[in-house]
Amino acid sequence: MRSHFFAYVSRMRFIQRWALMRNTAPENVQEHSHQVAVLAHALAVIRRDVFGGDADPGLAAAAALYHDAVVVAALYHDASEILTGDMPTPIKYDNPAIQGAYRDVEKMAEQKLLGMLPQELREVYTPILTVPDEETRRLVKAADKLSAHIKCLEELKAGNLEFRQAAEQTRRALESYDLPEVRYFIDIFLESFSLSLDELK
Repeated sequence: MRSHFFAYVSRMRFIQRWALMRNTAPENVQEHSHQVAVLAHALAVIRRDVFGGDADPGLAAAAALYHDAVVVAALYHDASEILTGDMPTPIKYDNPAIQGAYRDVEKMAEQKLLGMLPQELREVYTPILTVPDEETRRLVKAADKLSAHIKCLEELKAGNLEFRQAAEQTRRALESYDLPEVRYFIDIFLESFSLSLDELK
């Protein structure tokens, strides 16, 4: 039996993000997913090691739990966009009916991707693509928003004012999260993304 699952996943690099905005540096879904995985891992480690919370960053998870780890979920968090494309935020969130319909389309895309896997692998990949654990979803969502805000900061640093409003919106969204690890990341790490290479010394 042949499966097209990983061939489809490799096509994440062809899906461009921020499609309605002029970018100084284009960003694809694969690049974004890597950054979200790095950020989600950081948030999970901060939750566990700074705040004493319960999170599985994916470092030394038991084999039975590994597929629910935050990093693995983050790596695949936009996999459905291989089939749906990246819908611009103003459209996706402008109307509750559109938002609900798009969620349904994402779920169908997830099921189509899962259907590409051999039956013996679906049990492992189902929680990776659908993420049933609420706290894992919250951390990945926060990392996703952090990634978006960092993209905005980098574009503004390059003089692209197209991202000014998006930067304000993503910052407000981050500040609205009731997650101490997000506040910690903002306080300790976020400012560095606005600095030049020389300023990082």
